[in-house]
Amino acid sequence: MTSTICRPECGRCAGPMPLLARADARFCSSACRQAAYRERRRAEREQVAVERASRIPAELTSRPRWVRHKDKVPLRTDGRFASVNDPSSWSDFAAADASSTGDGLGFVLTAGDGIVVVDLDHAVEDGRVLPWAQRIVDALPPTYMERGCSGAGLHLWFRGAVPHGRRIRRGELAVEMYSDRRYMIVGDRVPGTPLELAELPDAADRLTSLA
Repeated sequence: MTSTICRPECGRCAGPMPLLARADARFCSSACRQAAYRERRRAEREQVAVERASRIPAELTSRPRWVRHKDKVPLRTDGRFASVNDPSSWSDFAAADASSTGDGLGFVLTAGDGIVVVDLDHAVEDGRVLPWAQRIVDALPPTYMERGCSGAGLHLWFRGAVPHGRRIRRGELAVEMYSDRRYMIVGDRVPGTPLELAELPDAADRLTSLA
């Protein structure tokens, strides 16, 4: 009686493994092994992108306002300089997130979008929000908030406008507000904050009264 030897299958192409393949071999050739590695890396990058997008409001990721940055300088996805006045130098979120240029992501604020960012500079010390900054955060509507790339600042994102930007400096208090011709480095979402932008009408007056 003749017996049939069943050889294991390649983990990628499902073809038969070579007769002399090692017992722990998973792929039938170096080409399949390399292709499987590339596919695994691509899947990992896609998963990271999905997880990152889930931590940024769709109101932002749905707009083609994204750039990269290096040393606080905005960059295109190909590494050339980007400009807050040149929409052709911006990208959609997927392209910017997939790029390895620079240190991370940035979002360009434009007047037509009606998005305002309140930047509390040097607001966090030893992992705790300083009292002056906490007072402002508590007085404003709950909204998407993130830590700045330095870890010491807070960015609060709202729907609103500050036509010419505003800076308030008094003692340790340092507040900036922008909604046009400015790009913001996008950091890590503060846990527990909403994944959406709250309305902040009369943003400049409101912040001035709080500061």
